[in-house]
Amino acid sequence: MSTHASPSPGPDLKIEHRLQGQSAEAGLWWTDVPSLPGEKLGVIGQFSASGPDATQGVLDRAARELAAQGCTLAVGPMDGNTWRRYRFVTEPGDEPAFFLEPSNPPEWPTWWQTCGYDTLATYTSTVADDLLREDPRVNAVAERLRAAGVVIRPLSLEQFRDELARIYDVSIASFQENYLYTPLPADAFLGQYLPLQSRVVPELVLLAERESHPVGYVFAVPDFAQAGRGRTVDTIIVKTLAVRPGRACAGLGAWLLAEAHRAARGLGYQRAIHALMHESNRSRNLSAHYARTIRRYALFSKSLR
Repeated sequence: MSTHASPSPGPDLKIEHRLQGQSAEAGLWWTDVPSLPGEKLGVIGQFSASGPDATQGVLDRAARELAAQGCTLAVGPMDGNTWRRYRFVTEPGDEPAFFLEPSNPPEWPTWWQTCGYDTLATYTSTVADDLLREDPRVNAVAERLRAAGVVIRPLSLEQFRDELARIYDVSIASFQENYLYTPLPADAFLGQYLPLQSRVVPELVLLAERESHPVGYVFAVPDFAQAGRGRTVDTIIVKTLAVRPGRACAGLGAWLLAEAHRAARGLGYQRAIHALMHESNRSRNLSAHYARTIRRYALFSKSLR
């Protein structure tokens, strides 16, 4: 589970198209982009448009520019890589937008599809409406991991930068097998999370350690978007869940998620949104024990061959 929005270098090229009162613009990346076997990716992000004809114009130019750089597959929307803003909301559902969730006008995905773009990857967000509901497997997992020396503790806000460094170490180990993964330098990772310090409730950010060595974490924050709508904040957003790979940590993700739910319940929250999970991600399987789907998203692609 993760949502991403980090400071980053700009695109290799900015383009725009204007036609009969419509306008569209986008950024193109080709020098620092994710890898995909058998393809050289060109990435289209920072997209906005006021009409379908301008969208056609800007995407046609994007295809020409990326093909000229030797790219074989155009992918978007993505601001360079998956650490930054990417994906379209394709099935918005009835739930309002939550804190840190990307959004887009509902017509944008259709305009891209009209221009020949097909779905490359799909994602979901789910909500656990009852934090009293528990995964029956967790107690046995927790007992085994405690016996192996694993402890779970809340984040220390007084050492926030140091705690983020520990989270970073787990992240780069955990995410390297993720779809369209690209490495992220530590300073860029800190730049993503440091602005959230004032929003962090330390009881909702849990670190799992063995002999003081970080092996997993769950990063959750209150849904501050509810307050913006004048509502009581009764929901948390499980932003990221990560565990070091290997059999030694088997089941740790389920334990961390259960502990995050338990901590939220103790603080008076009633629901948990598990945010922006790739359909094949293990987090999606964990979430299925608790939650129902509230939103679907997609990343699109078009062959440039």
